[in-house]
Formats: sequence, structure tokens, C-alpha cells
Amino acid sequence: MDNEKKVAGLYIRVSTEDQAREGFSLPEQEKRLRAMCEYKGYEIYKLYKDAGISAKTGNYRPAFEELLQDIREKKCNTIVVLKLDRLTRSVFDLEGIMRFLEENNAYLDCANEEINTTNSSGKLVARMLTSVSQNEIERTSERTKFGLVGAIKEGHVPCIKWHQLFFTIFTVVFRGNSKLVLFPRF
Repeated sequence: MDNEKKVAGLYIRVSTEDQAREGFSLPEQEKRLRAMCEYKGYEIYKLYKDAGISAKTGNYRPAFEELLQDIREKKCNTIVVLKLDRLTRSVFDLEGIMRFLEENNAYLDCANEEINTTNSSGKLVARMLTSVSQNEIERTSERTKFGLVGAIKEGHVPCIKWHQLFFTIFTVVFRGNSKLVLFPRF
């Protein structure tokens, strides 16, 4: 493995349209990845850029899908990202990516973290960091839902696009009085 030439697919991503429009993060990610590849002696095959697309499970990321196809076709053999969360924050997704890489004799290398999937220790670190990232996403979601429900109960209407919200409707009976209650679902 160590003697195998690394041909890198550089993957950069930002989650929001605002970040993509501002353009500061993507060029910085690219610059750092190119510097890392030069330092490690990796040949750069191509840059793959998903701008304004979350890595949330189920989101279609065209550049990432193209990168995976290029790995299948043996055009490159190493995914290089700045940080693991640019690739995924889902333990489930990470396991799928690591299985894909193993099946295709390919690897993952992160510039800002000691993560590479060339050995068991690197895989362990990737799994641990992804678990922490996923937990943070879930905790943030819980806090947001809690705050939103509290605001709605107090009569404050958050500044959101109502057509994008789904509500669960409950009829609550309390001390003989019934009340229609809406709970947002995310």
C-alpha cells in the first residue's frame, strides 16, 4: 500500500448557499488540499466541488457522486478532504464510504485531522470523530426543536418559510377543555 501511487480526488464542500456565494471557504479548502498533496507526493487527478449542499444523509451531491464514479473507474484512488465533516457527519454514511473505499482499493486522507483509512487506527479515529460530529448535529437539532416549540407556545412566530414546515396536529384534553396543538416536525 505504501508503495502504491496515490492519485487524489480533492473534495471540497460548503453547506449553505451563503457560504458558496461568499466564496471564502472553498478557495481556502482547495489551497490547503493542494499543499497537502504536494507535501505527501500525491498526484492530483481532479477537484470536486459541491457548493451550497449539505452532507446530510439523503442529500444528492453531484460532485461527490462523480468522485465515487471516478474511483470505480480507477481514475483516482484517494479522497482528500480538509476535514472529515466536509465528507459526512453520519456514522451510517461513513461506514458506507469506508466499505466503498475498501471494495475499490481506495483511501481517505484528511488534511486537518490525523485520519486516513490506510490502517485500522485511522479508521478508528474516523469513526470516533464522526460519532462526535453526529452527536453534535443531533443535539443542535434537539435544542432548536425545543426552542421553536417554546416560542410557538408563547405566541412568537419564527421567521421561517411556512410552506417548508410540516406539522403534527394533536388535540390535547386538559381538565375537560380541548385544545388544538401544532408541533413542527423537521
